[in-house]
Amino acid sequence: MNLTLKVWRQKNATATGAFETYEAKDVLEDMSFLEMLDVVNEELISRHAEPIAFDSDCREGICGMCSLVINGIPHGGKRGTATCQLHMRNFKDGDTVTIEPWRAKAFPVIRDLITDRSAFDRIISTGGFISVNTGGAPDGNAVPVPKESAEKSMDAAACIGCGACVAVCKNASAMLFVAAKVSHLNLLPQGKAEKDHRVANMVGQMDAEGFGNCTVTASCEAVCPKEISLSVIAKMNRDYALDTLKRG
Repeated sequence: MNLTLKVWRQKNATATGAFETYEAKDVLEDMSFLEMLDVVNEELISRHAEPIAFDSDCREGICGMCSLVINGIPHGGKRGTATCQLHMRNFKDGDTVTIEPWRAKAFPVIRDLITDRSAFDRIISTGGFISVNTGGAPDGNAVPVPKESAEKSMDAAACIGCGACVAVCKNASAMLFVAAKVSHLNLLPQGKAEKDHRVANMVGQMDAEGFGNCTVTASCEAVCPKEISLSVIAKMNRDYALDTLKRG
């Protein structure tokens, strides 16, 4: 198939960006979206043009780096699918495809389709870990964990931190990401010792980074490649309210 691509090009963080048009020719339907971009870049390089800069690493839907807004929807809009897992069979010959980076104040564009998502790293650094000294690795069955808690924790831990929730939200809210990272630890016995200051610190850092407020439109859940449930936001709000009451 042959496609017309409208790609956001921006030389650096301070430059003014704009859409440029490219032709993607002889695209195979079994290609992933990133493989299609690789082919386009190979053609650009062959004629000494500047290739399109975009992020990728694992290309298996694990790392969250393939952060592209495709036709106005983060990751392209296929349910439970990251950009690197999106295949060209989802497009038709002759389609025009618009590709742009995440759009959020807290995610400034570095170049072309690459954004700086280190705000997420700073949020994690304030509490997205367990620092209790437990000595050597304990037996897996030494600490009883209720099945329901374990399953909810694993569901929350599936978050890959891609930022699609922020990109799609009209307020650029990071609530789904932060709630997932808070909940997957707060649900487990090992994480409860630091539960209160974890939620206070991570929510505080989220606000300091300039992310917007959540108005529960559920757009974040709809585009999340790991289909993280909005229920984690409700849990984080409860944990935050309890910590606020304890602190008076």
